[in-house]
Amino acid sequence: MELSIILEYSWVLLLLILLEGLLAADNALVLAIMVKHLPEEERKKALFYGLAGAFVFRFASLFAISFLIDVWQVQAIGALYLLFIACNHIFRKLIIKKAEENSEGTEENDKKKKKKKSGFWGTVFKVELADIAFAVDSILAAVALAVVLPDSGLPAIGGIDGGKFLVIFAGGFIGLVIMRFAANLFVRLLHARPGLEIAAFMIVGWVGVKLAVYTLSHPALHVLPHDFAHSTAWKMTFYVVLILIALGGWFLSKEKPVEEKVRETA
Repeated sequence: MELSIILEYSWVLLLLILLEGLLAADNALVLAIMVKHLPEEERKKALFYGLAGAFVFRFASLFAISFLIDVWQVQAIGALYLLFIACNHIFRKLIIKKAEENSEGTEENDKKKKKKKSGFWGTVFKVELADIAFAVDSILAAVALAVVLPDSGLPAIGGIDGGKFLVIFAGGFIGLVIMRFAANLFVRLLHARPGLEIAAFMIVGWVGVKLAVYTLSHPALHVLPHDFAHSTAWKMTFYVVLILIALGGWFLSKEKPVEEKVRETA
């Protein structure tokens, strides 16, 4: 394998690790909220079942997508899905959350708080449903990043080049490891700089745009020239915008004061 190909694969894997870290932290935070009403022992069991489900669903998604990735309809659905979850998350974060904060203390809000919480197995079921959504998000984002990499020459796995498959597999596995062992570090980072969460989902949306470009370059559609998705100009544009989004999320996100961090951890 040529050095330039190795460097390109390494760069995509590094991006996947960073993106998976932020997404895994957000996913872990969601799961923690879903199980927090359970007693401690049942909470641990529910999270364990959730992690086991995450392994199964993520790898099942990877193998299913690897066989279907060359179908342009699947590519189009994947691109639309990534764009949807990015826009939906950002909308909820910026608009709905603010509205909910303004409605605190109202009678309707009090009724919501009094709703009966799910039992243990009901919570496990909800956690597994969330795992399916997280698995699809993660694998689609990884596929969209890796699919335009040059072929590695390794034997194909499923319907894609072996090198691309291994990069996607590594990204998904690293995401699970982060969700299990390092999520707290990323959660603290997201609490310290909340803008990073929005930046992460803007990156997911931008990755959706990349998959859309790949779809429009498909020979069956030919809306864009077939070589455009693999061109140096498009790749440079994609990575420059991606880096600008990440830097904007870091520098435009005000770090919380020390006093506020202390109150949150108390």
